[in-house]
Amino acid sequence: MKTLRTAVLLNLAFSALFCHAAWAQKSETATLPLPPQTPISSPAELAAKVPSPAPEDVKTMDGILRGIYDVISGPAGERNWKRFRSMFLPQARFTQVGKDEAGNIFIISWGVDEFIRDASEVFAKQAFYESAIVNRPETYGNMTQVFSSYESRNAPTGKPFERGINSIQLLNDGKRWWVVSIFWNSERPDNPLPARFAAK
Repeated sequence: MKTLRTAVLLNLAFSALFCHAAWAQKSETATLPLPPQTPISSPAELAAKVPSPAPEDVKTMDGILRGIYDVISGPAGERNWKRFRSMFLPQARFTQVGKDEAGNIFIISWGVDEFIRDASEVFAKQAFYESAIVNRPETYGNMTQVFSSYESRNAPTGKPFERGINSIQLLNDGKRWWVVSIFWNSERPDNPLPARFAAK
């Protein structure tokens, strides 16, 4: 019995060692060479393409989450788009999915310049205030995904006219935080806000 147990343990140890070695070899050989036109950037190169941020906006995850809600909120009129650009990757995306009155799914996707163009037109005519209800982040390495439920209002203390969830992708380059993308879906009768996102 003792001999059998020893043989089993040795077999398991050998199998684990073999699997680890095979995984390591696969990992080392799985990286494919990238073509020369691949747009690889260093953090410094990205930072050179956007306005200098306020330190409190990009120093922490909580800071950048506060910043992206704060910068789009205010009375009818111009927003601080320089501050807005400073928090986002130059290639950031903004995507909305929803349903029209006929129940058809629609998707809108903007780049940074397109979002500023269309949001400026809307904000010029009406006040808009948006704030987070609940932020639920998940982090792996340098990337963080935040499910951020939100409320939109026409006045700072007004009744929300819309709620929903922003799926916010963040990047931490070791010196600062960046917004990679924001993808959102609004609450509807057939798409209620889950209870865990409806109240702090």
